[in-house]
Amino acid sequence: MSNPIDQAICDAAYFLRKSAFTTAFTGAGISVESGIPPFRGEEGLWNKYDPKYLDIGFFLSEPEESWQMIKQIFFNFFGAAVPNDAHLVLARMERHGMLQRIITQNIDNLHQEAGSTNIFEFHGNSKKLICLACFREYHYGKISLKTLPPRCPDCSGLLKPNFVFFGEQIPIEPLNAAYDAASRSDVFLIIGSTGEVMPANQIPPLAKQQGATIIEINPEESLYTGRVTDIFIRGKAGEMMKRLAEVLFATPLENNKYGVN
Repeated sequence: MSNPIDQAICDAAYFLRKSAFTTAFTGAGISVESGIPPFRGEEGLWNKYDPKYLDIGFFLSEPEESWQMIKQIFFNFFGAAVPNDAHLVLARMERHGMLQRIITQNIDNLHQEAGSTNIFEFHGNSKKLICLACFREYHYGKISLKTLPPRCPDCSGLLKPNFVFFGEQIPIEPLNAAYDAASRSDVFLIIGSTGEVMPANQIPPLAKQQGATIIEINPEESLYTGRVTDIFIRGKAGEMMKRLAEVLFATPLENNKYGVN
């Protein structure tokens, strides 16, 4: 097989098909083809918006100003995004017993909308709002954003998007789930994560130390590529996952260097 991407896809399919426990670890790059730009980098949101609006201290002191930016990005803009092939293939893998867990750094809810269920969100979910007074949670579609900041219908407390702001701690449940997955995974599939964000970037190296095969899909090499990645598939997440699915769900699995059908 002369094409290195085709070979990498075939090799990845081989390991995925024989894995007893597979984790997908997803970052902003998996959602780019859904129209959601990453936060960092040349086209990142922080080149267009001041990140201070997502600092918890600023939010608490100037909630109306923060909410103006939050509404523009996360509800007017992100709200139109739909799952792409990468999200859909992961959901299909889960249905076929080929994917046991998703650990995501994203807050866009696209894994859920694609049909995945076993998801742990490192940074929360922008489609949920939480009351900072009574801690009741609401789906964003149930709350009017005509008047900002929105208030809790139950107690009139300030509502905050239920994702992690700068200055807040990572929730313990996804953190524990990520460490557990790293210790149990035969295959750890990195999609669209560059390895720049702490503490999430500690998880793939831990999986590698525990013996997992690391498969990475990214358009460019990341901080993981030369350090822990075993199979690197260079390309856009949706395009590469669609090609991977064509091999992964084909029978027999042919033309891989391991000679296994």
